[in-house]
Amino acid sequence: MRLVFMGTPGFAVPTLAALHDAGHEIVAVYSQPPRPAGRGQKETPSPVHQFASERGIPVYTPVSLKTPEAQAEFASHKADIAVVVAYGLLLPKPILEAYPRGCINVHPSKLPRWRGAAPLQRTIMAGDSDTAIVIMQMDVGLDTGDMLLTRHYPIAAGTTAGMLHDQLAKEAGPMVVETLKGLAAGSITPIKQPEEGVLYAKKITKEECRIDWTQPASEIHQKILGLSPTPGAYFLLGDEMIKVFEATREFYSGSEKEGTVIDDQLTVVCGNLTALRLTLLQRPGKKRMQADELLRGFAITPGMALE
Repeated sequence: MRLVFMGTPGFAVPTLAALHDAGHEIVAVYSQPPRPAGRGQKETPSPVHQFASERGIPVYTPVSLKTPEAQAEFASHKADIAVVVAYGLLLPKPILEAYPRGCINVHPSKLPRWRGAAPLQRTIMAGDSDTAIVIMQMDVGLDTGDMLLTRHYPIAAGTTAGMLHDQLAKEAGPMVVETLKGLAAGSITPIKQPEEGVLYAKKITKEECRIDWTQPASEIHQKILGLSPTPGAYFLLGDEMIKVFEATREFYSGSEKEGTVIDDQLTVVCGNLTALRLTLLQRPGKKRMQADELLRGFAITPGMALE
């Protein structure tokens, strides 16, 4: 098919690569504008932008698609369809209706569960035992369009959002290629999303990344997994914000207050008579390190209270 691809982060690159390798005519790529990155804050193109440029595909980086000029330019590509993967800009109705087959989207959750901005993180934070990739026909709602192709995947214990991200990024590309083939052959029947079970995966805020030690260890552990590797769950010790990326649940039968360190291995009391041993952490401006390495140069001793 003749198509336009719209995506920005690394998650979208494998799908763009799969479409390119499958021989589809990619007439344009749309991506978020270059952003400052690295220590020098140099303007850096997105991963999708870089991939497309290396293969000679024209790249467009509008700040908005709401203007008549941007919409006219989009329509001028005369594509059959647009494929959208984590693009990051709102698509107004004229964009959604610019091409004969409209726009299809890769969504990494079991729709209608976890519509919205952060489905991967919310899936892990909620402790879901499985997830899905849904290739969806886009409409003006927030992830409300008809489902074209769905595949389900189990989530193993200890899976982080980063691990799930990498797995689903690999799976999405072949699914999009299969969807386009089915649309061309007329063998795909759109399925409306169920009206029950709607949950919204709202954007992760800094405030909710802070660990609440009064919660049970199981809930805190899922938060740590769901926020790893980014943005990272954290606690405060004095004026330092320390991030936690890995932890293990431990047996506890004491009476110390929640947030109290109870041994020299960074085991912390949590709610409901539970505990967590923090195993991979990061101090501000430092690399991530195992707990024993961190403790050699930074005193967190039994009896200290983490906030």
